[in-house]
Amino acid sequence: MTGALPAPLLEMMRRGVSVNVASRDAALRPSLMRAMASEVSVDGRRITLFLARSQSAQLLQDVASTGRLAVVFSEPATHLSVQVKAMAAQLRPATEADRPVLERYLASMEIELSRVRIPAELTRALLAWRLDDLVAVTFTPHEAYDQTPGAKSGNLLAGAA
Repeated sequence: MTGALPAPLLEMMRRGVSVNVASRDAALRPSLMRAMASEVSVDGRRITLFLARSQSAQLLQDVASTGRLAVVFSEPATHLSVQVKAMAAQLRPATEADRPVLERYLASMEIELSRVRIPAELTRALLAWRLDDLVAVTFTPHEAYDQTPGAKSGNLLAGAA
């Protein structure tokens, strides 16, 4: 990806906000699922998402076969959103080493969703996971788009034009 994401968007992504992941199969049929957690490197050039295998079979199959995915990070209280796209993702089982990332993400989402009056108990139910059911999907984004509702939505932020 050429260029860097604007600092406020990168900070939002790194903090741990709502993450929806999409891909498609060879016939262009879409698949979509909410990520159970995310981790974004300091510079935003390496992103790992965690998907529940039991809920994301088609999405994981599509990512494994095409390597392509589109991911929207969105702050629930403001709808500040960014979409990143990748063309080469790697999948692996989640491990005990991932547990701190998963726990940190859940704690962040409890705060984020409490701002829109969703109680922590509901957030914990929404994002409940079993480590042996999680798949880590790691990629380097090649494009990023503003997805915040408004006049600039869809504008390229970084990456190939």
